[in-house]
Amino acid sequence: MQHYSISPKEMVCSFWCHRWLLLSLIKQEIAGRYKGSTLGLFWSFVTPLFMLAVYTFAFGVVFQARWGALEESTWAFAVVLFAGLMVFNLFAECLNRSPSLVLDNVNYVKKVIFPLEILPAVVLGSALFHMGISVLVWFVFHLFLFGLPPVTILLLPFVLLPLVLFSLGCSWFLTSIGVYIRDVGHVIGILTTALLFLSAIFYPIEALPEGYRSLLLLNPLVSVIHEVREVMMFGGYPHPLTWLVMIFGGAVTAWLGFAWFQKTRKGFADVL
Repeated sequence: MQHYSISPKEMVCSFWCHRWLLLSLIKQEIAGRYKGSTLGLFWSFVTPLFMLAVYTFAFGVVFQARWGALEESTWAFAVVLFAGLMVFNLFAECLNRSPSLVLDNVNYVKKVIFPLEILPAVVLGSALFHMGISVLVWFVFHLFLFGLPPVTILLLPFVLLPLVLFSLGCSWFLTSIGVYIRDVGHVIGILTTALLFLSAIFYPIEALPEGYRSLLLLNPLVSVIHEVREVMMFGGYPHPLTWLVMIFGGAVTAWLGFAWFQKTRKGFADVL
């Protein structure tokens, strides 16, 4: 039986050795989503633009919602909300797609030479692409309403890196578990819906009573969303120690997920 290494070095080397295959599959994944549609890839712009318009109307006009220091602005709440939703959608897409990744690519399991471990990275790459489009839409909207965002927005990739690692680790876990337990996809659907309201997306952390804030911070999305909003809108910088802790946690999660996937992939062919 083939041996699959669980070392962190193998995790990194696998991506590097199969980088061209990975890029090809990401492009195929992005193109496949809009295959057969009239507008094609243009839908990746239309969807976030439409959603941002809806949030602006619903929260800025109908509910007259405000966000902390931005109380004077009618539209600021929608912009802040959209910034948080971009982060959540990245994580949610990885989680929701992961349980069925191997099930949807059974033909790859039969091919010994195919690196199954890159499948979660394909979904992550597609999710990052669509988040990039959303950031572009957000940038244009912010430029039109409030002018240029602060220069700290250039730190966005660094702020997102811990979440990227964390999402990849979770995807490896769920991809493997989804092969053996088919109901996990339904559970993840419920979980991501709950996370939508437990990630301080629709409200600032300061709006919660003091006793609940520490519980909310157990959700790794909360810190990332807070930091993303700080660098994108308020000109803040990520706290170095907090960022290092998040990077470490994301890297450990990624490696544990990879190790779990490598240990359990031997039985995929038997189950499928």
